[in-house]
Amino acid sequence: MRLVVTRPAPDGERTAAALRARGHDVMLAPLLFIEPEPAPDLGPGPWGGVLITSANAVRAIAEHPRKDELTSLRLFAVGRRSAEAARAEGFADVVSADGDAPALARLVAAQDRTQDQKPQVRLPLLYLAGEDRVADLAGALAAQGVAAQTVVVYRAVVATSLPADVRDALAAGAIDGVLHYSRRSADAFTALALAAVIDLKRLATKHFCLSAEVAEPLRQVGVDAPMIAASPDEAALLALIDGT
Repeated sequence: MRLVVTRPAPDGERTAAALRARGHDVMLAPLLFIEPEPAPDLGPGPWGGVLITSANAVRAIAEHPRKDELTSLRLFAVGRRSAEAARAEGFADVVSADGDAPALARLVAAQDRTQDQKPQVRLPLLYLAGEDRVADLAGALAAQGVAAQTVVVYRAVVATSLPADVRDALAAGAIDGVLHYSRRSADAFTALALAAVIDLKRLATKHFCLSAEVAEPLRQVGVDAPMIAASPDEAALLALIDGT
């Protein structure tokens, strides 16, 4: 199939490589561009651990002067890819929820209730967050008696247009499928398609979405039955494509 990957770099390139290895023709259309916060103030600490809901969070603190302080802590990651990125940045004690933000909140709350937990887990957790967040992770944890301090370490800037080659191929009906990883990027995709006078609901293009939440902007513009991964992770999304 001829597929379009809409996720930001460098993850988009990695996804494209995985798809090409499966025999697909892949075009890249990053719709969000990640900008690290120049000098995020992490606060005084100490913390019982670190929370991330995106690999972009650990990349954003790669040059932070307090990075060594953070990498000495246990890190709770939303999924396998963010966990791998954390290990690549020097975090040794990494736990993955293998799901979404609610799954991460449940994992952390469950650990907080265990009897054999490390003592520092009861200290407030440090949530390295993006500026725009769909889920209120700190709020979900607070409801379960777990304190978390949210610090914005990166922001995602929306693209102002589709890449010309992707726009033209999409308008010509020459794209078999588009991969969507976040609601914000799906929102951007639908808005930019509309700006290019492309009626998505009239195309035969399939839309492969990481979750029902991600698919919502496509439904709102009339796309018929966007396809949703069995679980909110890339392995499930690629399996969805494999089964098409």
